[in-house]
Amino acid sequence: MASNSPPDRDWSARQIVIDLSVLACIGVVLGLLAPLGTGYMSLAERIAYWVVLAMAGYLFYKPLGAIMVGKGAALDLPLWFLWPASVLVASIPMAITVWLVNSWGGPVRVPSLEIGLTHYGAVCVVGAVVTLLFNLLPATASPPASASEPVSPGKDVGIAPPLADHLPPHLGSEIVALEMEDHYVRVHTAIGSELVLMRLRDAMAQLDGLEGLQVHRSWWVARDAVEDIVTEGRKVRLILAREIEAPVSRAKVSELKDAGWL
Repeated sequence: MASNSPPDRDWSARQIVIDLSVLACIGVVLGLLAPLGTGYMSLAERIAYWVVLAMAGYLFYKPLGAIMVGKGAALDLPLWFLWPASVLVASIPMAITVWLVNSWGGPVRVPSLEIGLTHYGAVCVVGAVVTLLFNLLPATASPPASASEPVSPGKDVGIAPPLADHLPPHLGSEIVALEMEDHYVRVHTAIGSELVLMRLRDAMAQLDGLEGLQVHRSWWVARDAVEDIVTEGRKVRLILAREIEAPVSRAKVSELKDAGWL
């Protein structure tokens, strides 16, 4: 089940193992609770049933959620809309999978409209609850830098802003951008990034006068970090250090022009 996180966190082997372990635990709990009419199964059958479905759901909710939230953020759509929409879309293939699993060993019958909608609604509820749990769980720390990555502190310009105190030392204190991810802020430095549990506006308040602007509802960018500006029609993107791309919302374009960024 998905979260709105970039590939360096969400698709690492370490993170996938953690996600699947959490889902296995959720499957065991559901097996013990026996919801949605699964009480007729034995305990072992129920646990196997829910663990298998939890793993299958991971294949639908996680990538679809990441795609929809990622694309929606570029269109400046709110997260309160994007997450429910991703659950509704991902629940379609998941509902079909559950129906096929429930028909295992017997003929697969096409449900009536009423039964199909009821079945889809139940899948949506379970998918929404698990997706919510995943977004409320504390994010795991980013994996340590590999041997090929620099591990020395980055260039510090003057006194480090207070927000740098939340970062591991190997990332340095040269903050280039802030990116909102659900209940967290991903702090990008010249070397790497780290998730910090706080709101974007609270993180911006801890930059201690570092020159920059909020260019999108989900992004703050340091002015010195901008290496290039890409314009595609009415869409504007800022290219930052480490090839980070920050979208600029239409409402912020005029503000950036007034500030001399564009």
